[in-house]
Amino acid sequence: MAATSSLEKKRTNLFLVLSGIFLANALLAELIGVKIFSAEALFGLPGAQIGIMGEKFDFNLTAGVIIWPVVFVTTDIINEYFGKSGVKKISILTVILILYAFLVITVVTGLPPAAFWLELNNQDAAGNPFNIDYAFNSIYRQGLGIIIGSLAAFLISQFLDATVFHWLRSFTGSSKIWLRATGSTLVSQLIDSVVVLFVAFYIFGNWPISLVLSVAVINYIYKFFIAIALTPVLYLAHYLIDGYLGHRTAEALIEAAAEESEK
Repeated sequence: MAATSSLEKKRTNLFLVLSGIFLANALLAELIGVKIFSAEALFGLPGAQIGIMGEKFDFNLTAGVIIWPVVFVTTDIINEYFGKSGVKKISILTVILILYAFLVITVVTGLPPAAFWLELNNQDAAGNPFNIDYAFNSIYRQGLGIIIGSLAAFLISQFLDATVFHWLRSFTGSSKIWLRATGSTLVSQLIDSVVVLFVAFYIFGNWPISLVLSVAVINYIYKFFIAIALTPVLYLAHYLIDGYLGHRTAEALIEAAAEESEK
């Protein structure tokens, strides 16, 4: 009885830790995603100017992609040990908390700024005029289209990832975690890359469909290579979790997750 209780506690702790990592990184990615950075400039290289559909594009990416791969990996780990239901639970909770965060931001950015705060921060480091309240609002506020697009893409891609992961597992069994994890991520992130831009900038914005698809391709190229590069991290996570739970318990948990997901 005590052994069963101890194992259940470990299982609960594992889910809490994985969920915390997932939630924190998904929320942060949404908040910092307003910054666009140049991947080429990061390495001191000129713009790539990749030709796609008659347009020339550099690798300009949202800052959110820096930590979004952590969400990819955590999704696959939750999927492996807790099945599709585990992924769905944490995905829905994440969407609710992201909406809550945007609600708080909307309220906060609408508050009137204190005069002394504006006065103390009315210049930048070079002495140029600076409106800190305008800067604060510009950074944290996001358009309705971007919010709806990102959340729709997030939910669709998460549910698709969970489904493809266990579909691949029906062929691989408990082996080849690299195949089901990477394969499910590559499929789900293809959809994610298109949906977020289509909703945010085509339905709610004024981008032509050719521009949506072109930028989606650039984003997907990045996600494609990152998904492959992170494969060793999955095996490291597997090793650590198996050590924490015990190999036999970990295998039983994985098998139970697979059986539950096939129902």
